[in-house]
Amino acid sequence: MRLLLDSHVIVWWGAFPARLRPETEAALRSPANEVFLSAASVWELGLKVARGKLSLPADYAARLLAAGFEELPVTVAHADRAMHLPPLHGDPFDRLLIAQALAEGMVLVTSDRAITGYGVPLMPA
Repeated sequence: MRLLLDSHVIVWWGAFPARLRPETEAALRSPANEVFLSAASVWELGLKVARGKLSLPADYAARLLAAGFEELPVTVAHADRAMHLPPLHGDPFDRLLIAQALAEGMVLVTSDRAITGYGVPLMPA
């Protein structure tokens, strides 16, 4: 499977792994799966850190990449697809992750129930 992590899943992985379902954690650790970290999520988390709403180690993204997670850049095609999604979810970062997962044939790992209406394959976090 090709798995794309929602931003909160990234935080849970690094700081609160007990919040992840055991089967989800196993899927993220399995060498049979590719696990992706979107540039949009790194940006979103960086904004939260800058506003004092979240505390993360300065090198958290580098640690995730060193752990084997793969980088997923944001492309014009991703942004265009996000722009054309129905207005079911108001968070622009989540809309971009949905568009990326749909465009790249990925399963989105999330606990956000508002995403279910988009038809994107989901794995509960």
